[in-house]
Amino acid sequence: MSTPSATVIVAARRSPIGRAYKGSLREVRPDDLLVQMLQAALDDVPALDPAEVEDLIVGCGLPGGSQGYNIARVAAVMLGHDDMPGTTVTRYCASSVQALRMAHHAIQSGEGEVFLVGGVESLSFLRQGSPDDMPDSRNPLFADAQARTVERSGADAPDWDDPRDSGHVPDIYIPMGQTAENVAQVYGIDRAAQDAYALRSQTLVREGVESGFFAHEITPVRLADGTLVSADDSPRPTTTLEGLAALDPVFRPAGTVTAGNACPLNDGAAALVVMSEERARSLGLQPLAEVVATGVSALSAEIMGMGPVDAIRSVVGRAGLSLDDIDRIDINEAFAAQVIACIRELGVDPDRVNSRGGSLAMGHPFGMTGARMVTSLLNTMSQGGDRYGIVSMCVAGGQGMAVLLRNRQEEEDQ
Repeated sequence: MSTPSATVIVAARRSPIGRAYKGSLREVRPDDLLVQMLQAALDDVPALDPAEVEDLIVGCGLPGGSQGYNIARVAAVMLGHDDMPGTTVTRYCASSVQALRMAHHAIQSGEGEVFLVGGVESLSFLRQGSPDDMPDSRNPLFADAQARTVERSGADAPDWDDPRDSGHVPDIYIPMGQTAENVAQVYGIDRAAQDAYALRSQTLVREGVESGFFAHEITPVRLADGTLVSADDSPRPTTTLEGLAALDPVFRPAGTVTAGNACPLNDGAAALVVMSEERARSLGLQPLAEVVATGVSALSAEIMGMGPVDAIRSVVGRAGLSLDDIDRIDINEAFAAQVIACIRELGVDPDRVNSRGGSLAMGHPFGMTGARMVTSLLNTMSQGGDRYGIVSMCVAGGQGMAVLLRNRQEEEDQ
């Protein structure tokens, strides 16, 4: 059997990120938003006949309502490609990295050479279909665990007890903010450290906006009236430590997680064109990056924020590398507490992590985020000359995911 061709990314596009419910993209349907990014990515590869696309794989964190009906196939038809298959996958915050992983696996197994990968989330359009508006469909097996979560949300919140030690069933439905409070407690991440990290993210993103760094990766979204939206809504460039310190805890009265050191709710979409290196070469394309390895991990849902640790170790080990070989590590900033804890557990230099800021400032549209982070990492690596980079994130329900990329632009330039 011949050696599989490398999987390469040849185009990457992302939308600006809107604030959910009140931001610039609140009236843009998620399928319309996705289609604009998919078309932009295809336009970047004019030598590619879209009929060659084996499958359109789209990640969506909450694939229901206007994000339902297999939004990937809906988007394919909206693009005018009735002959393009489409499938929608969810792994919550890692959904579009999962989509990339599936394309990678298909290429490695010889079941296709060209794939279109996307990620989308519009919480603005899901508002009427939120869990609060629907019958409670949660499995009663977890009722006691949910009761413990409620107890820990009170004024006299007891310490978190590890399900592995206590033998109880973990709360698979636990709100993400509660998991951040658990991580802060277990790993000793105080409020001051979280606020300082949030300020770092805001500062780095502000610098990226001012320098034009993010303009390289953002594709403007055209609204129904013809207006173009070209900048992220969520960054707060005037953020100060004093302002962050003045915010009240959101999830526990005596907690440490606030609206300032947690990611906001958002809308957005991103798209990647992924293919075998052989096909890229035959089309005369210069790959942006190679997908070296992907990996997933699992742990108690109640400390899901630590999921990136084992996922990152997994991809590094699969590639036969060490963490010292990795130039950039981007860990999704769902909460400052979990990113700080992951950095400490991994024992890596904090300056190598989220060097351009992250979701605390930019926002976190669940299904989009993985593809957005890949796009941002490619942007960073191309301008900084880095060789290896990792995108990773924690995942609701107690998981982690990571993808290891190798910069092919740098190699081509040498």
